[in-house]
Amino acid sequence: MFTAPACDALRNAQPAETSRAMNHLLTFPHHRHRTVGEGLIARQRWQWTVLGVVLIGATMSALDISIVNIALPTIKDEFDVRLSVVEWVSIAYMIVLAISLPIVGRLADIYGRSLLYNIGFGIFVVGSALCGLAPDAVFLIIARALQAIGAGLLQANSVALITQVFRSKQLGRALGIQAATQATAMALGPFIGAVLVAWVGWRAIFYVNVPIGIVGGLAAHFVLPRYHPSAGRAKIDYPGIVLFTVALMGLSVGVNRAETEGWYSLAVLAELTLGLVCLGLFAIAEHRTKSPMIDLGLFHHYRLVVGNVTAFLAYYALFAVLFLLPFYFEQVLGYSTLLSGVLLMPVPASMAVLAPFAGAACDRFGARNLTLAGSLMLMTGTAMLIVTSTVRHPALLIAAMVILGAGLGLFTPANNRATMAATPRDKLGVMGGLLNMMRSLGLIFGIDISGMLFITIAQLEAGTMTTHHNASRALAFLSKPAFMDGLHGVMISLVAVASLAAVFSWFRRPEEASKPAPAHHEPIELM
Repeated sequence: MFTAPACDALRNAQPAETSRAMNHLLTFPHHRHRTVGEGLIARQRWQWTVLGVVLIGATMSALDISIVNIALPTIKDEFDVRLSVVEWVSIAYMIVLAISLPIVGRLADIYGRSLLYNIGFGIFVVGSALCGLAPDAVFLIIARALQAIGAGLLQANSVALITQVFRSKQLGRALGIQAATQATAMALGPFIGAVLVAWVGWRAIFYVNVPIGIVGGLAAHFVLPRYHPSAGRAKIDYPGIVLFTVALMGLSVGVNRAETEGWYSLAVLAELTLGLVCLGLFAIAEHRTKSPMIDLGLFHHYRLVVGNVTAFLAYYALFAVLFLLPFYFEQVLGYSTLLSGVLLMPVPASMAVLAPFAGAACDRFGARNLTLAGSLMLMTGTAMLIVTSTVRHPALLIAAMVILGAGLGLFTPANNRATMAATPRDKLGVMGGLLNMMRSLGLIFGIDISGMLFITIAQLEAGTMTTHHNASRALAFLSKPAFMDGLHGVMISLVAVASLAAVFSWFRRPEEASKPAPAHHEPIELM
């Protein structure tokens, strides 16, 4: 069955090495003529190729979160619609993406992650093409929702595929590279979008995805591992999917609408009530069904709860900062839009530089210390911004930006690795979707709630209340002192949020820091 050199190598190998070698030889049938050493080298090359393919999809979906915002004024003028309408080009994408992540993650656990990843490329390409062809704003919003479903298929399965393919000693490094790549994509989105809008037109920001998605889809078809579900695979939990979708839609839309209409609007109260009721019904239904969309028993594991909660808190704090600082730069300091963008670049740049090294360090030292250090750096960077807004020294401002990015660079790969390593291998898809969903919700709620808190504090301090609840629209009615009062209030709240993430990280199980993550071996073949 095996070559003589392979048999000799197996006989001379230590038990752990024998197990790894046998796993490789049995799961790569057309490579059985190779020696064990050659086979292990081939596997290492293949797993890094898988990472490269996964990064194509993860980068596309992350890029489209930020690339569109710069084009919204142009789209508004071309379609001659109100700002409140064109904003849904971005809002629809973020909300549908957040809702779809755990759903498609569960479907991937049932039908196969590689299959759904390939389908994700197809839907994302079609959605992007339809966005570029949009004849009006409503069509564009619907196409963006379709595009978000494709992005959900890509994002939910990216972490799960990496965890499935990589051995424990390299898992943190791989997840660190993924985190760095996605951060870079989100950071470059506004710049790439501005260039395409200026030189080609706003439709180009969608058309550019088509050739990249086609190449990524073809590469995924030939590179990603096959996954063969067991004969008695679980059924799809349709009632759970419906209840979860309505619950998250109600909460997300309600919080977003509250920013413009206020918390006491009847529409806002109705949407939030609907979301909470459906969320309760969803929890009841998931306990009763034999094949739940989200196995709530996963949250009996402390590590999985901490991983998801801290992911939400970290991204809530970071994106609230990134939302408010451009207004501070332009409205208070008088900086240009270009300079404001440059001042924000240290955040993703430091994250992109540090994340791969943090991932490798997590493979050696465990997650607890790294997630704690990252949370403390987020807290420190946010606190420095309170001082910076008073002192107004450029070096201090840049240092705060670097610390914020470095904090997330330390936190994200370590948190991802710790959470995914503690997840049963048949639940990797749904947990990967949940992690990405919590980050997306952190982004949505961080922007919306911080925006409302900002304008409320600012107007109270100024002694005037306008009818404009939206932070970006209310700026014209605020004096600089009132603006600074609102900014200080929000930054203090974000220090508290980052502190809470640090507390959760501190109470991670100590054994998590020293116990290596298990390798997730599944029957996989090359496509």
